[in-house]
Amino acid sequence: FFLTEYTGPLLIYLLFYIRLSTIYDQVESTKNFRHPVVHLACFCHCLHYIRHLLETLFVHKFSGGHTPLKNMIKGCAFYWGFTSWIAYYINHPRYTPPSFGHRQVSFAALAFLMCEAGNHFINVALAHQNHSGSKACFPSPTYNPFTWLFLLVSCPNYTYEVGSWISFTVMTQTLPVGIFAFLMVIQMSLWAQKKHKLYLKRFYPEVRRKAAMIPIIF
Repeated sequence: FFLTEYTGPLLIYLLFYIRLSTIYDQVESTKNFRHPVVHLACFCHCLHYIRHLLETLFVHKFSGGHTPLKNMIKGCAFYWGFTSWIAYYINHPRYTPPSFGHRQVSFAALAFLMCEAGNHFINVALAHQNHSGSKACFPSPTYNPFTWLFLLVSCPNYTYEVGSWISFTVMTQTLPVGIFAFLMVIQMSLWAQKKHKLYLKRFYPEVRRKAAMIPIIF
């Protein structure tokens, strides 16, 4: 389920990036210069889904249950559909770069990479807790600064995931990415609140003063 869901966006985005003649006008594609942010966006988008794929294979621990086919269809339709919309606009020959130029792109790209790194280290910390068999206490921050978010929220992986898409929105300054990021904030907050309630039942003393996903707000 996850391999199918994440491989689709990776390949679909690359099809738009190479500007297939069936998607864009070839005359426009050859004449118009590609802004550096277009190449950077492709790198960041691929990095995001490659990380998801590798973590699915080597980090996450899954239950023995099965995912209903309808859930797989819905998940693929959501991710694949939005990827097509996002990639179409960012790789379009008439794409307009961000308003504040290089500075906006640089800061947003740095924030994106930090959120990706944070998400990975949080997932590794959660997987290590599950694999160790010790489930008596809530995961604690380590010497790694990216895990310090555990001090404030109970689901920092969702916090970093949302941060990645908000950063990607600022970096590319496109409406489709902004809509996708907004929907991800809603979905991640629902998942975080659901997990937070489970954590409160199992780890009440450690979790009771933490937010679910965003400090103070949620």
